[in-house]
Amino acid sequence: MLDNQKVIHVIVATAEWNKDGLRYRRHRLAEFLKQQPDTQDVYWVHPSESPSSEEKELANGIIQYPVKDLLKHRLFRFGRYYDIFYKRKLTALTEVLEGQENIRKILWFTFPGFPGLAHMLKWDNVVYDCSDMWTISMTGKKNLVMKMREKSILQAENQVIANADPIFCTSDYLNANVKKNPYANEKKVTTFENGVEFALFQNHQAELPDVLKSMQGPVLGFIGGIKPKLDFPMLQLVMKQRPDWTLLFVGPDGTNQDPAFQELLKLPNVIWTGKVKPEEVPVYMSKIDAGIMPYKPSLYNQAVFPLKMFEFLAAGVPSVGANLPSTEKFAQKGIYEYQTGRDHEEFISHCEELLNSESPELRAQRVELARSQDWSIIFNKMLHKVMN
Repeated sequence: MLDNQKVIHVIVATAEWNKDGLRYRRHRLAEFLKQQPDTQDVYWVHPSESPSSEEKELANGIIQYPVKDLLKHRLFRFGRYYDIFYKRKLTALTEVLEGQENIRKILWFTFPGFPGLAHMLKWDNVVYDCSDMWTISMTGKKNLVMKMREKSILQAENQVIANADPIFCTSDYLNANVKKNPYANEKKVTTFENGVEFALFQNHQAELPDVLKSMQGPVLGFIGGIKPKLDFPMLQLVMKQRPDWTLLFVGPDGTNQDPAFQELLKLPNVIWTGKVKPEEVPVYMSKIDAGIMPYKPSLYNQAVFPLKMFEFLAAGVPSVGANLPSTEKFAQKGIYEYQTGRDHEEFISHCEELLNSESPELRAQRVELARSQDWSIIFNKMLHKVMN
């Protein structure tokens, strides 16, 4: 790279920036790249269901570039994975980038959409930041539509893996899975787990919402997107057995009105706030006595490294996880409890262990562990690998 050479980063994302109000790893990556002194522009390229969506600059300076789906119905999302359906829609972008001389151009795939973009321009680097088992359904459903979806995504991901150098994975399971791909070069694959916006969780001074003022007893909390991968039936057993505890859900409902989630919400000691602003999350976190990550046992969840893992710890809150093998290595008394399976009695025991072992020393240990996982540390390491 030439001294003082400017860089344009193009990030292939799953959806428009504010799709569900949540901030995922790719959002933090885009903002980190935008803040780098040698960055000229950051493009956020995403599939769009809206026929009227147009390119625009967001408030943070990132340029959002929509690529319209064939039709609005989700069945037509397969077009995101085959060149013939999207290449023409990306031509305007690649022509603009091609006209930028003496600029380093880096393409970041954060999901295997629009794989042919890797060949539409002479990129200085193509990166794959793999955060999910994209070919596996979160719900575990297996039908003809799901099989077609899997086939479409698999061939697209094969293209991305073949063209990417380096490849980053958010868990050791994903790392091993990518290395098994016949198109992968094992030496190019590195694990960088999810991190935390550490400074955000050091400030809990905002006014408490009314819903938090009325909570009684120990509070278990889940913060983030509420999705079918969570074990709602197990939680229902937990909260029925411990009516003296409160379970607080903070985040949007992404379950499509899952009956198990709706049944759980009927319990008097279960509270759901709905979606909140990212800057408000630390306030809710400050009222939680133990964070929970109760995932179902599934192939999809074997690969997951939850964003909330280090967010709980940054706030000084201990947590318990289930069926998240990528987190087991962090299990430590008073810090993080881990279990495999759906035994609600065991889950209650883990929660009790955390609730009964609170101390200033343990709280400090949690915070220090989270500090070492700040996003800036992780992204600087990733960017160093890309640039060198």
